Amino acid sequence: MSAPSGDAELSEFGYTNKLRRTLGSFHTFAAGISYISVLTGTFQLSYFGLSFGGPAYWWSWPLVFLGQLMVALSFAELASHYPIAGSIYNWSKRLGGKHVAWLAGWMMLLASIVSISATALAYQHTLPQIWGAFQIVGDGTGTTEAANGVLLASALIVFTTLVNAFGVKLMARINSAGVAIELVAAVLLILVLAVFATRGPEVVLDTQGTGDAYGGSGYLGAFLVAAIASSYVMYGFDTASSLGEESIDPHRNAPKAILRSLIASFALGGLIILLALMAARDLTAPELTEDGLQFVLTDALGPLVGRLFLLVVFVAITVCVLAVHTAAIRIAFAMARDNALPGGSRLARVSPRFQTPVVPAVVIGVIAVVLLVVNIGQPQIFSAVTSLAIILIYISYLLVTVPMLVARLRGQWSSAKQEGRFSLGRWGLPVNVLAVLWGTGMTVNLAWPRNEVYNAEPPFHWYLQWSSVLFVGVAAVGGFAYYWFVQRHRVGVLADHAASAADPTEDPEPALSRAETEL
Repeated sequence: MSAPSGDAELSEFGYTNKLRRTLGSFHTFAAGISYISVLTGTFQLSYFGLSFGGPAYWWSWPLVFLGQLMVALSFAELASHYPIAGSIYNWSKRLGGKHVAWLAGWMMLLASIVSISATALAYQHTLPQIWGAFQIVGDGTGTTEAANGVLLASALIVFTTLVNAFGVKLMARINSAGVAIELVAAVLLILVLAVFATRGPEVVLDTQGTGDAYGGSGYLGAFLVAAIASSYVMYGFDTASSLGEESIDPHRNAPKAILRSLIASFALGGLIILLALMAARDLTAPELTEDGLQFVLTDALGPLVGRLFLLVVFVAITVCVLAVHTAAIRIAFAMARDNALPGGSRLARVSPRFQTPVVPAVVIGVIAVVLLVVNIGQPQIFSAVTSLAIILIYISYLLVTVPMLVARLRGQWSSAKQEGRFSLGRWGLPVNVLAVLWGTGMTVNLAWPRNEVYNAEPPFHWYLQWSSVLFVGVAAVGGFAYYWFVQRHRVGVLADHAASAADPTEDPEPALSRAETEL
């Protein structure tokens, strides 16, 4: 049997589609924007940006947007040509070869699992302010804050695991409803904050003296740390393409969804942060550097209105973690059907009842909870876990944009306009160069071993300060060593997923029988 109509690219990769195409254009857009989740990101780490950069940290928002836009434009071109599950992994395989692809997929999978844990922790900054009973453990300070955050986050991950295990339709319905609520509420929040504004937009010029602690570098040092708060938000737009095998007309919808989700998030998030700073009653209030924008809502808008908007933030966090979990499942599935992960045949099995890979949903959920539990006593868990997730994301993106740039320079990538396909045309090369430079610069900034990020509170240990370098190094070197010496010899498209008539020019890996995958 030949590949289904519209799945020619899957056949080129050596696959046949085991997933059902049911998702429309809004579903793919919702997947991208819920992963970015402007309300989740701005509210979860606004305290961090204000602590280290003051109100002037707002300028990191347009800076990060412009840099990520270069990446998104490159991804949109790839998504139009190859709308395939586990987009980062498969794009890298097409551009850089199977070894680079494995590392990209591994880093993205690990980043996604860490992101699930990091994003779920946002419950701690929101739910106890809605209702004090959500502060189940302790009084919400120090280690008790981390412990309670882990408890709330674990409950959320159990929920997203169950939803993803029951199929993409249920996930899409919940995700789309949540995104619709989030978008409407974001617009309303912007309007309400504008009404309650007590100062002008010049507030974004106020550094509050945060640069004094950085010696010769002045405010630049403070700004680079504070920029982590913005860089945390604007990633994950590639999720729209990772659902490509389950989407209708993904060649047109995926590129639009990638760009629209990023642009909408930038516009809404930038206005929310700006107007919240304009509406804050006291910019020197210590609660601003502890709770961030959540405090502005309850303080400036009053407890009732503030809590109503915090309920929407709760919805946004929920669908964000759901989308991140969904994306992680697709990466694991994409790698597993190449037998690039241990237990490939089990991880790649699509449930005939739920039409989704159930085993990866459960395994990823369990690992995400374990990752939280082992950090339960660390007060700095919020900023540290978040930063580790972002670093891995930026590295995995670089493992696509760098091979893409090499392919362009070698003349192996055409930006010629094709009917129905998104293309950068002559702008492809400069956009690609900027995407690589941006990704490299932000990776260095994020991984820089600062106490403020990785060891902000006692106990102070060198290995905590250097945890970003150690974690990324172990993840990359250790993971690739396992692949090279063990898994590399087993890689090949599983027989159950192999296309019967793959493009002979692509020289795909040989299909493996079920018996071979269990060796």
